[in-house]
Amino acid sequence: MNPRAVVLVGAGQFVQKTADAAVALEPVAMMVEAVQRAADDAGTRDLLRQVDSVRVVKGAWPYRDPGRLVADRIGSSARQTLLSYDGGNTPQSLVNQSALDIEAGRLDVVVLVGAEGIYSRRRAKRAGAIIPYTSDAAASPAETIGADVTMSSRLEMERGFEAPINVYPMFETAIRHHRGESVAGHLERVSALWSRFNAVAVDNPYAWIRRPMTAEQIASPSPDNRLVGYPYTKSMNSNWDLDQAAAVILCSVATAQALGISRDRWVFPWSGTDAHDTYLISNRDNYYSSPAIRTAGARCLSLAGVGIGDVAHADLYSCFPSAVQIAAAELGLSEDRQLTVTGGLPFAGGPLNNYVMHSIASMAQVLRRHPGELGLCSANGGYVTKHAMGLYSTEPPTGGFRHEDVQSEVDRAPTREVTGDHVGPATIEGYTVMHDHNGPTVALIAALTAQGARTFARSTDPATMASLVAEEAVGRSIVVDRAVAELS
Repeated sequence: MNPRAVVLVGAGQFVQKTADAAVALEPVAMMVEAVQRAADDAGTRDLLRQVDSVRVVKGAWPYRDPGRLVADRIGSSARQTLLSYDGGNTPQSLVNQSALDIEAGRLDVVVLVGAEGIYSRRRAKRAGAIIPYTSDAAASPAETIGADVTMSSRLEMERGFEAPINVYPMFETAIRHHRGESVAGHLERVSALWSRFNAVAVDNPYAWIRRPMTAEQIASPSPDNRLVGYPYTKSMNSNWDLDQAAAVILCSVATAQALGISRDRWVFPWSGTDAHDTYLISNRDNYYSSPAIRTAGARCLSLAGVGIGDVAHADLYSCFPSAVQIAAAELGLSEDRQLTVTGGLPFAGGPLNNYVMHSIASMAQVLRRHPGELGLCSANGGYVTKHAMGLYSTEPPTGGFRHEDVQSEVDRAPTREVTGDHVGPATIEGYTVMHDHNGPTVALIAALTAQGARTFARSTDPATMASLVAEEAVGRSIVVDRAVAELS
């Protein structure tokens, strides 16, 4: 076996549920806990002294160089600490880059880690307390991997499409119409899909919500499961109000052998890909597909010399049901099979950018229980925007880890022009009705002009909002007066 082959040898996860500022761990301490658990999972903490690089997934905390804080606390003199850009795709992208670095001999042991402490921080603040965070204000900012990009235009934000809870349910209605489903039939199918995610979370010791929910309970609005963005109830929305951390440790086969890490702990990354759809949703050709997932997924499989039928286990990025449906369709995975190993972001938890680190850590444990089988992790940042794919197995890949950025091919996919000045008739292609605790607040509509350009509109008219919730509206005509829409 190639001594430079890359192998995942340790995976650690951590969850805390406390509002007590006196005992709650800050995020960097949670990261340390996850890394130490990953080393214990590998069978030796001697591994930590050999860490060359600590790569941290960007989070909602003020640290300037969290990787250095982690390195110091785990006893590593790591010569490199890096920080990712924003995006749920970054954990898998970090695996892709780190695998290339290890196989090329640039690095030998890499720690990938992230954590969020939003739950404890918010509740401590409500109680008038503060969880003390380590200050590294005097440190130089960590070098970043990649760069943040703008993913919302002024027009999108002005018309209300400014957050995932506004955009993903709009995708959902576009998917429903594209599939030719009735409103009732669609809700039944998606709720059944989500109940299968919930069942996995119930059995996941690191899941944030482990309460069993039936498809009917997921679909039905209730005091603790209100409508958020039609057709989504609260349980269909990503949950970031939590404290979670996850870490994985990658190293060369030579190091794993030298440290005596048991062969049954080894999980090999086989292949990886990266790509993105148009950064602005305005320019997407439609809202029910993803050229980037289609291309990146196919290439990830072909690089490994396998087909989608060879994939025994999958974890599709699951911030909202539309993300799973788009990915499953593009990858050729049936929705009737299990598409998560964690329980997904609404149930297992969605710690901002770091969910996929939990996905990869969980996948490693699944593959160890099923030696020789293949597992696929998909990662998604933005609004089905930035994507990374990874294939894993306990058996080594033929020819080593292979990676490709397939953006040049994705860029050949069709796009659309957008207009913010359209006045007159248009056809609805996707919509949502946002709700607060008291009921509907605003309808957000994406529509196409007769010339095929896209425009966005909104309405606070009670009759319009009631009509959009009561029956299918995709394909119906509206009249747009700048930002305001009226059903015609």
